[in-house]
Amino acid sequence: MDIQIILIAAAIVGGTGLFIGLFLGVAGEKFNVEVDEKELAIAAVLPGNNCGGCGYAGCDALAKAIANGEAPAGACPVGGAPVAAKISDILGVETEEYKHMVAFVKCGGGCSKTKQNYNYYGVEDCKFLEFVPSGGAKACNYGCTGFGSCKKVCEFGAIDIVDGIAVIDKERCKACGKCVLECPKSLIEFVPYEARYIVQCSSKDFGKAVKTSCSVGCIGCKLCTRVCEVDAITVENNIAYIDQKKCIGCGKCAEKCPSKIIKNNI
Repeated sequence: MDIQIILIAAAIVGGTGLFIGLFLGVAGEKFNVEVDEKELAIAAVLPGNNCGGCGYAGCDALAKAIANGEAPAGACPVGGAPVAAKISDILGVETEEYKHMVAFVKCGGGCSKTKQNYNYYGVEDCKFLEFVPSGGAKACNYGCTGFGSCKKVCEFGAIDIVDGIAVIDKERCKACGKCVLECPKSLIEFVPYEARYIVQCSSKDFGKAVKTSCSVGCIGCKLCTRVCEVDAITVENNIAYIDQKKCIGCGKCAEKCPSKIIKNNI
C-alpha cells in the first residue's frame, strides 16, 4: 500500500479528531452551566424519596428552590427537623421552627359500624367506586371505602386497612402527601403530630340520616362546641371541626360527644 495514502488518511483522521476536540471544548465553555455548591450540598442531605410532598418535582428541584431562597430550609416533610437543621447549617441561617405534621383519616365508620347497602364484587380500587351505585356498598357516601388506594401509594408502610377503613400510624407517617392526593373522597388531611383530639367523620348529612347509615357519625349536635372553653370547635355543614391552633387538649369535647367520634390521637 502506498505510504503516502496512509499518511494522508492518518492526517485526515487526526485533523478530524482535533477539530471535534476543539469544537467540544469551545461548546463546553460557551454552554457551561455553573452549579451552585449550596444546591449540591442541600441535595446531598435530602432523603431522595422524590415523593413530591414538598410541592416540587423531586429532591433536586427542592434543593434548587431552597438554594435560590424560593423554599424554606424545612420544606421537606420526609426529612423533618433533622434535615431542616442540616440545611440551615449549609445556608448559614438559624434553624426555623419545624412543625411535625402527620396525616389522619376523617372516618371512623368501619364495617362493624356502618350499614352495608349491598354486597360489592368488583375492582377493589377507591377511585373506581365513583362509578358504582351509591359510590360503594357502605351506606355512608362520605366515608372510607376501605379498598386501600392510599395504602398502595404509601412508601413508608404507615397505612393499614382495619375493619374496612384506612388507619394511619402517625409514628411512621412522613407527611409526604401522596395518600392525601390519592383519596377520591378527600378524607385524609394533615394535623400536628401532637394534636390531642381529632374528629373521625366527614358526613355532611343531618343527624337522622347519619345515624341511619353509621353508628359513629357526627350528628352536628354542637354539644362539643358548648363545652369547649377556648372556642376551638365549630360545626359547619353538620360536621364538627377542631382548630388545632386553639385546642388545649382538655378532652371535654370527646367526653360530651354522643357519637364518640372525637378521638384521642395521642
